[in-house]
Amino acid sequence: MQDEAMRLFGYWQQTLQNFGVGQIASEQSFTDLVTAYSTSDRYYHTLKHIAHVLSTIDTLQAYAQDLPAVQLAAWFHDVVYHPQTQDNEERSADYAYELLSNLGIPTNTIDTVTSLILNTKNHQAATDDYDSQVLLDADLAILATNPEDYREYSRAIRQEYAWFSELEYITGRRQVLEHFLQQQRIYHTPLMFEVAEQSARSNLQTEIQTLTSVNSNNTENKLTI
Repeated sequence: MQDEAMRLFGYWQQTLQNFGVGQIASEQSFTDLVTAYSTSDRYYHTLKHIAHVLSTIDTLQAYAQDLPAVQLAAWFHDVVYHPQTQDNEERSADYAYELLSNLGIPTNTIDTVTSLILNTKNHQAATDDYDSQVLLDADLAILATNPEDYREYSRAIRQEYAWFSELEYITGRRQVLEHFLQQQRIYHTPLMFEVAEQSARSNLQTEIQTLTSVNSNNTENKLTI
């Protein structure tokens, strides 16, 4: 395995040890996950994203009520990802249910994991659903990264939606970004709200300005032809 995969395998194995899963089963299930996250049409929703989410969950773990379930949900929340479909979260939850059942994970944990995955569809969490808050904040931590990494993230998202025309993508992407900005707060946990909220809003506003500029230039070019 490559260094990143080796590090992630150690993380995966450690999580499964909470449930007494053996080495062979851990290796096979991890191989399945690596395959799923390594398809050629993925540019952002890759193992790198999973590593970032897991790292953020580590930082936020004091807020979690069922940390192993949150960690498992992180592994599976994007395991099925096809930008042209609308049921990725449901199919990811089904994938998690089947794989975790085969590993002998307790049913109550599996139910929690699938519920957490489904909550990533609209990024909504109840005020007392602390596990969802941790997962959602970790999933959106990329929004608050430094400007260079944020630009890399936005380029990767554009590549995953390469089948959209430029105008279609700009229109849809702006709607997504503006939706986050219109929320009272992007991050749920006190720590993320304190240290990441303003950076995320700044990055989102900058991307909207960039998209607006590109759209304006494209319109001007069309008018002069």
